[in-house]
Amino acid sequence: MAHSEFLATALDAARAGAEVIRRYYQANLQVTLKADKSPVTQADVETEQVIRRIIGQRFPAHGFYGEETGQSSLDAEYLWLVDPIDGTKAFVREYPFFSTQIALMHRGRLLVGVSSAPVYGELAYAEIGRGAWLDEQPLKVSDIASIESAAISASNLKTLASGPRWASFGKLVTRAQRIRGYGDFLHYHLLAAGKIDVVIESDVSILDIAALAVIVEASGGRFTDLQGRAIDLNTTSVLATNGRLHDETLQALR
Repeated sequence: MAHSEFLATALDAARAGAEVIRRYYQANLQVTLKADKSPVTQADVETEQVIRRIIGQRFPAHGFYGEETGQSSLDAEYLWLVDPIDGTKAFVREYPFFSTQIALMHRGRLLVGVSSAPVYGELAYAEIGRGAWLDEQPLKVSDIASIESAAISASNLKTLASGPRWASFGKLVTRAQRIRGYGDFLHYHLLAAGKIDVVIESDVSILDIAALAVIVEASGGRFTDLQGRAIDLNTTSVLATNGRLHDETLQALR
């Protein structure tokens, strides 16, 4: 199926970014700490510059919200959300659990998402109303309908552990069939492909999860924060499921 101009642009930008990432990977780059103590490298900056240039050339009136190169026109009708290397710590330590995340939001609603993991070797992408794919294969969430039969993946649990949901999370864990901590892009790819059923995360930003939210929803799943609210620019936690398990999991975590 032919892609829309929005998805085609996101894919082109992700592939261009992947070329930069592969060139710098395992190159012993200098690491700088940002104000929030998170690491950044030249690869992060150049990858975002390449992505931003492609998007800006095709859609100059669109807004841009980037992890490394800043924000412009956040109130524009269309807003691109970009994390050039989501998982810079993994990139620096040379293991493949990092990705490029590119999403497009229209008047507050996420429409397009691309999740590119060039070293791990997966490219997932989606458009609301058109479908989701992983390396050109259609994605569909599982039909598991009980926590007792479900596989749950959880990560970024530090803030969850210090908050009021930790005891409830512990009870949920004892009910699940399997518990894993795949993390980063990977457990969302697995969820969208029907290989796991629930993802729980705390301490995230919209740039980490915007594209993944599109991919999960376009594959038939559901994606909210841990209070059941829709994703927006201020989201800091995630509950993503195959849809059937969403309300039950929300209730269990309260």
